Amino acid sequence: MSLLRMLEQAGGGQGLAQLASQFGLDEEKAGGLASMLAPAIGSAAKKRAESGGLESLLSQLQGEAQGGLFDAPEQAAAPEAQAQGQNFLEGLLGSREATDTLAQEAASRAGVDTGTVQQFMPALAAMLQGGMQKQTPDTSIQGMLTQLTGGTTNQGGGIMSMLSGMLSTQNKGGPDLGMITSMLDADGDGSIMDDVLERIMK
Repeated sequence: MSLLRMLEQAGGGQGLAQLASQFGLDEEKAGGLASMLAPAIGSAAKKRAESGGLESLLSQLQGEAQGGLFDAPEQAAAPEAQAQGQNFLEGLLGSREATDTLAQEAASRAGVDTGTVQQFMPALAAMLQGGMQKQTPDTSIQGMLTQLTGGTTNQGGGIMSMLSGMLSTQNKGGPDLGMITSMLDADGDGSIMDDVLERIMK
C-alpha cells in the first residue's frame, strides 16, 4: 500500500478531508497537496534509509499510541502532533530549512498559501507516522532493529546489505523490510518532487 493510498484510508476514509478542514483547506487542494507530499515523504524516507538512516527511521515508527494520529485527524492537527510530525520531517530531510523549502514548493505547485502548508504538512506527516505504525507494529520494528544492531546479519554484508533491502524485498542478509519498502515506494516510480528532494536533502 502506498503512503497516498494509506492517507486515503485514514479516519475511516474521511481523515484527509477532516484534516484539511482543520487548516481551512478545501478537499481538492488538500488532495493535491497529499498527492505530492505523501510520495515525497516516502521517497525522502527511502533516500535517508539508503544513506545510513534506517535505524533512525525505524525508531521513529515505534510507539503504538501513534496509531491514534491515523484514526483521528483532530489528534494529528494538535500542536504536539504537529511538533512530532515536524521532527519526523526534519529527520528525513535534514533540517528545518529543507522542510520549509519542501512546503514552499508544494504550496506553489498546489496554489496554496505557504504558511498553511507549513502547518498542514507536519500534521500530514504525523498522520502518516500513525498509519505506518499501524502497518508495522512495535514487535515487527523491534525485530528489525534487533537484527540491525544485534549482529544477526552476516558480518561481511554489514549494514549495506540491509540497506539494499530498501531497494528490494529480496534481502537475504538482514531484516525483512518488505513491508516498509512497499509503503515507501509502492508504485516504484518515486515522487514527482524528487528533483526538489535531490536539491534540499542533506
